[in-house]
Amino acid sequence: MVCVHGVGKQQLGEEQLLRDWLPALRDGLTRAGAPGLLGVDDVAMAYYGDLFLPPGRVLSGGDPYLTASDVEPAWETEALMSWWAAAAAAEPQVIGPGASGVLGGVGEPVQRALLALSHSRFFAGVAERALIRDLRQVRRYLGEPAVRAAATERVRAVIGPDTESVVAHSLGSVVAYEALCALPGHGVRSFVTLGSPLGIPNLVFDRLLPEPTAGRGAWPGGRGLSWTNIADARDVVALAKDLRPRFGERVACHLVPNGSHAHDATHYLGKAETGAALAAVLW
Repeated sequence: MVCVHGVGKQQLGEEQLLRDWLPALRDGLTRAGAPGLLGVDDVAMAYYGDLFLPPGRVLSGGDPYLTASDVEPAWETEALMSWWAAAAAAEPQVIGPGASGVLGGVGEPVQRALLALSHSRFFAGVAERALIRDLRQVRRYLGEPAVRAAATERVRAVIGPDTESVVAHSLGSVVAYEALCALPGHGVRSFVTLGSPLGIPNLVFDRLLPEPTAGRGAWPGGRGLSWTNIADARDVVALAKDLRPRFGERVACHLVPNGSHAHDATHYLGKAETGAALAAVLW
């Protein structure tokens, strides 16, 4: 099994991530009635987070300090506004973009969006600079060919002839999807995407490689590949919860309750729906 992490992991690594993912994967299998199927040697993490680290400098910090003024126009601003609208729709305490007067005196639209999102349970504990940083990682992956090629190559390098399943979270689902599409004839039988932004029109879906044809994305494998997409209804990263309109009826889509941490990878991994999708090929 190959796992692919999401955004914000640039200070971690394969082994650190697996320490969290492996127990959660085992819990999901147990919830699905298939305990004991996954050993330490059965799982690998495809790591690409370090590609987003800034160049090393003497006596310097790690990540740059980002504020509202650093949110770039076009993609970053549009994505931020989409997150704001989705958070407001899911959480009554978040003032929506269309609310008149309440945030009208608070700076530019980006500043108003960041202020509104500070009241969201989804973004609880996420500092403004971290939110902007994560947004930028997605934009850089989609907009910088060198970063994109390096990330997908990291995933392709870990997928081998014995790989049965690929489990990917958040931005990792985009990286994994493109890596699988670039591996014709691969033997992966189960693709599981968690909190995935793959179906978001314009921002993500229409920028995929290979390019969608007539509104339909390429199938990331052969006829024997099963694809399970799992999302929390309040996960604003997974704005399009149902991937079938974009990728076809063969995608099995499930909604799960992740509580206040709707986008958390381990919450997704520990669900029976995730375990069932994996047990189907591990047994």
